[in-house]
Amino acid sequence: MSGSIRILLFFVLKTQNRKTENKAFTIFEVELFQQNFNLKNMKSLSTFFSMVSILLIIQLTAINAQEKQEYILQENISYRASVEEKQDNYIAERCKLDIYYPENTKGFTTVVWFHGGGITSGSKHIPEKLMGKGISVVAVNYRLSPKVKCPVYIDDAAAAVAWTFKHIAEFGGDTGKIVVSGHSAGGYLSSMIGLDKSYLAKYDVDANKIAMLIPFSGHTITHFIIREESGIEGTQPIIDEFAPLYHVRKDAPPLILITGDREREMLGRYEENAYMMRMMKVVGHTKTKLYELDSFDHGGMYSPAQEVLLNEIKVLSD
Repeated sequence: MSGSIRILLFFVLKTQNRKTENKAFTIFEVELFQQNFNLKNMKSLSTFFSMVSILLIIQLTAINAQEKQEYILQENISYRASVEEKQDNYIAERCKLDIYYPENTKGFTTVVWFHGGGITSGSKHIPEKLMGKGISVVAVNYRLSPKVKCPVYIDDAAAAVAWTFKHIAEFGGDTGKIVVSGHSAGGYLSSMIGLDKSYLAKYDVDANKIAMLIPFSGHTITHFIIREESGIEGTQPIIDEFAPLYHVRKDAPPLILITGDREREMLGRYEENAYMMRMMKVVGHTKTKLYELDSFDHGGMYSPAQEVLLNEIKVLSD
């Protein structure tokens, strides 16, 4: 057997999680490999490795191309009209977004990302694990309580998503591949504007055009800050027009719910999302999923949830 075939055999066995040493292979090892892959003779073995060689070259070429892909970051773009900014300094300050996108690329997926912070704090940022993945990220700031009250921040979220629908093609993005996501308060905002169609309708955008909703550990009942603004204790659950649960519907975009461990999450967040999943299924929505990230708390789930998001949105590029 040639040296190149020995190297390829070592690689394939390693990827199959087989224990082997970096040395020449015995006849027994080769025969075992042939049996596992139903290879009856050296001719079929040689053909198999020729195919493996081609696949490896393709994979390495793809990896190399991805490494060479350049990305552009444009910051502090206004998503509100200039007249609104002139009339309200807080709009001018907070109603901004950043867009991170692959250069000289067409038809990419875009994730509109809303930061967390309990609707009282936080700032736009590009989630680290979403960078360099061939997608665009639109990171959004929105106005915060107590400077504004509900539903101002929900409307800001809708305005930012509407901006994305109307402008992402200018950067090379596909309007049919816009995903809306966020962590905690950002997850709540994602669900609200995706399920209550009235917010985006105000900006002449159909919420059903959203490719996916992927909230990270977001409230599905009325957000505790909205309850607080009305003098209701955070321990008193409410489901009203400001609760994503109030707007369950059969024709909503695909909904991917992600939470931390039910025993480590805050404020019963897992159970809220589990109920949301169940009620979406009850009304006939067939594209709702729920991921519970074992051992991760509310903040800790943020990083692994990004990997879930990346896996879920692969279907948009198939």
